[in-house]
Amino acid sequence: MVCVGAIAGAFGVHGEARIKSFCADPGAVGDYGPLSLEDGRTLTLRLTRPVKGGFAARLGGVATREDAEALKGQRLYAPRERLPALPNDEFYHADLIGLEVVDTGGHVLGRVRAVHDHGAGDLLEIAVPGSPRPVLLPFTLAAVPTVDPGAGRIVADPPLGLFDDDRPDGPAEEPE
Repeated sequence: MVCVGAIAGAFGVHGEARIKSFCADPGAVGDYGPLSLEDGRTLTLRLTRPVKGGFAARLGGVATREDAEALKGQRLYAPRERLPALPNDEFYHADLIGLEVVDTGGHVLGRVRAVHDHGAGDLLEIAVPGSPRPVLLPFTLAAVPTVDPGAGRIVADPPLGLFDDDRPDGPAEEPE
């Protein structure tokens, strides 16, 4: 399942909900239904109009403002097979989470815990073994030259020093 949006709250007084889309084409969130909620319930979604921050929508089984407000914060999921195929160099965030990350020498750096999009480009949140804090790796071709979801791994060429501080013996010394 791939997260395609979230319910941002009630909209109006007649049971509509405000939907925030996570799709490249925001209006496509209505094309992948029925959608599943985090708790396993399934619902239909019909976008009614664009609103600030997303869309107003009618949700199957939601008749009142209170029903819609009760769903606030729920993420909406679509089965992977309903989503469009992507070019070879693009990935759904769900396809990256859980992949092992190794450096170009084959040393394990960690595992992708999340993907963040702050507008300037995606960042991979890497859970580093033995470290209480994650590392944020830019998801660029320079820093991540190889992504192989089929093999369950990413080959990274991280900027110098990004992972060094997380080694038990401290930062690596630079050659003279």
